[in-house]
Amino acid sequence: MIIVFGSLNLDMFLPVRRLPERGETVLTPSYSFAPGGKGANQCVAAAQALKAAASDMTVAMVGATGDDDWAAPATQILRDVGIDVSRIAALSHPTACASIWVEDGGENEIVVASGANAYVQADQVPDDLLTPDTWLVLQMEIPPQSNFDLIRRAQPRGAKVVLNVAPATPVPTDVLDMVDVLVLNEGEAQTVLSGETTDPTQQAKTLAARHNLFSVVTLGADGAVAATPDQEWRVAALPLEKVVDTTGAGDAFVGTLAAALALGHDHPTALRWASTGAGLACLTLGCQPAYAALRDLPARVSEVPKPASA
Repeated sequence: MIIVFGSLNLDMFLPVRRLPERGETVLTPSYSFAPGGKGANQCVAAAQALKAAASDMTVAMVGATGDDDWAAPATQILRDVGIDVSRIAALSHPTACASIWVEDGGENEIVVASGANAYVQADQVPDDLLTPDTWLVLQMEIPPQSNFDLIRRAQPRGAKVVLNVAPATPVPTDVLDMVDVLVLNEGEAQTVLSGETTDPTQQAKTLAARHNLFSVVTLGADGAVAATPDQEWRVAALPLEKVVDTTGAGDAFVGTLAAALALGHDHPTALRWASTGAGLACLTLGCQPAYAALRDLPARVSEVPKPASA
C-alpha cells in the first residue's frame, strides 16, 4: 500500500494576465476553489497513476483538516478516487487554505495558511501499517518534526520512505540515512546540502552516495536528474503544446513516481512515469482536478525518451 502523510488544503485559484509587482493590484474576472495541499495532491496523483495502471493497490491519506465547512471540499476528490481517508483528523483549527495566482503561461505565486496542517502528528500512523509492503510518502507542509519522528519509526519496520523536501527544510543526517527515495528541486537540494553545490547532477550524486538512496532533483520544464550510489540518469519533460498551469506538476511527479516504484518498476521506468505525470498535470487549471489527465499515462509515457545516463 501507499500511505501519504502530509498536508490538505482548500485552494483558491485566481487566473491573472500577469503576476503583480510588489505593492501592485491586478484585476481578474473570476476565481475558483479546488482541494489541494502537497500531501493530498501527491496522494491523488498516486491513486490516479495506479488506476491508470489497472492496479487495485490501497492508497491512504493521513493528515488533518479543521472541523469546519471547508473540510468536506478539501477531501472530496480523495474520497471520489477511492483513497482511504479514515486517518484524517478533524481538529479545532481551521482547514488550511492556499491562495494561488496563476498567470498566462502557467507560472504562479502561492501563499499558504497552514491551519490544521500545523498540528499533524506522527502517531496518526499506527505501527501495524508500517510494514515492508508499505510505501510512505512525506512532504514538508506539516511540522518537520512529525515527519522525522514517523520516518524514524517506519524505516526499522521495513517501510520504504519517499521524502519530498518541499518547501525547503534542513533534514537531520540520521533521517536522510533512513530515506529510500529523496525528491527535491535545485533550491531545496541546496538547503539540504547547506549550499555545498548548485549543480543539480552533482546534487543528486552527492545525496545518493552520502545517504545510500535514490535521489531525484527536479528541473521543471527541463525534466529531472537522478542518481543512486552507482548510477545517474537524466529524464526529459513530457513535450506539451500548451502549458495551462504548473501549480500541481511537482506533486504529480512525486505521486506518480511513488506509484511506479510501488508497482515494482525500475528507476528509469519510474522516472519516465513521473515526468509524464507531471506534464499531464499542466494541461488544466488546478492540482487534484487536473490529475484526472493521468488516465492517459500509459498511452503517453512513450513520448518521454528513455532516461539517459547523466
